[in-house]
Amino acid sequence: MSWEENVRRAVPYVAGEQPNKPGMIKLNTNECPYPPAPGVERMAAQMDCSAFRLYPDPDSTVLVDALAAYYHVNPRQVFVGVGSDDVLSMAFMTFFNSGRPILFPDVTYSFYDVWAELHGIPYQTCPLDQDWHIRPEDYRQPNGGVIFPNPNAPTGLLESLETVEEILRANRDAVVIVDEAYVDFGGESALPLVEKYDNLLIVQTFSKSRAMAGLRIGFCIGGEKLIGYLNDVKFSFNSYTMNLPSQILGAEAVRDDAYFRATTAKIAATRERVKGELRELGFTFPDSKANFLFATHQSIPARELFLALREADIYVRHWNRPRISDFLRITIGTDEQMDRLLGFLRDYVGHSGGRP
Repeated sequence: MSWEENVRRAVPYVAGEQPNKPGMIKLNTNECPYPPAPGVERMAAQMDCSAFRLYPDPDSTVLVDALAAYYHVNPRQVFVGVGSDDVLSMAFMTFFNSGRPILFPDVTYSFYDVWAELHGIPYQTCPLDQDWHIRPEDYRQPNGGVIFPNPNAPTGLLESLETVEEILRANRDAVVIVDEAYVDFGGESALPLVEKYDNLLIVQTFSKSRAMAGLRIGFCIGGEKLIGYLNDVKFSFNSYTMNLPSQILGAEAVRDDAYFRATTAKIAATRERVKGELRELGFTFPDSKANFLFATHQSIPARELFLALREADIYVRHWNRPRISDFLRITIGTDEQMDRLLGFLRDYVGHSGGRP
């Protein structure tokens, strides 16, 4: 008998390419193109590195308290983790154990099925409609839990709070997770519904709107009972999941609300400008409320554009998957980065005869 017979095998999530070339434009992983809040840099310069010899606060109190104050909830309603992926994986382990399939959209964040398979959770995907929206009626069937992003990824489309609440009303006996990784760029958070539905968990991240992907900070907000169960699993897994710099610098980022709002508004304004210019070049896309666009061209295949852009050191995201193989997901960068992207596309579309 070989030891390999006892190995847990998994098909891993494939992240966006992480190139590191001088002069490149990286628009493939939805990172923020601007630096974190100024206070983060000041606090980083002042940090006492001798504190790193000690274990960090297992409760991440400074960060939890900052988030609770900002979102006007009790600290016992906040859970933090090493990026929202860590928070979501913990939530899968904690809440999806009924043996019934969990439900999520067929076109969505591609980590959901990976976690389900890793944790041995049955799942069923519910097709988005022809306009890429969730059909609430699909979530009225018996299930072991529900999860969906809002705005969705990779489409960028936002579902209304009425749609979110319709799904919640139909699933009072299961945990419903709303993944709001992109809500700060023009969406309306479902956080007000937490007080009404004790089975609702809202997950957010510092990786996009707070420009701190490198520090890996995610969090969720829910009822005290939900958060208590999550903490029980976390402390059974690893008491010291979040490092000290992330706790301290994350709290500093939360405190600078003016910078946060200015940065997200700037990205949203660039997104709306780029929408108009891409339409003139023959692209179509859902009306994204995230920090990216999900675009297809009327005559040039997405794979061709993806490779041509990559050759020019402009990186966007492409998946060879059903329904979305002819789309590119384009992160919104700075105005200068987007101008370079648009300039390349004007030349390429013109030379390809694809201009409308």
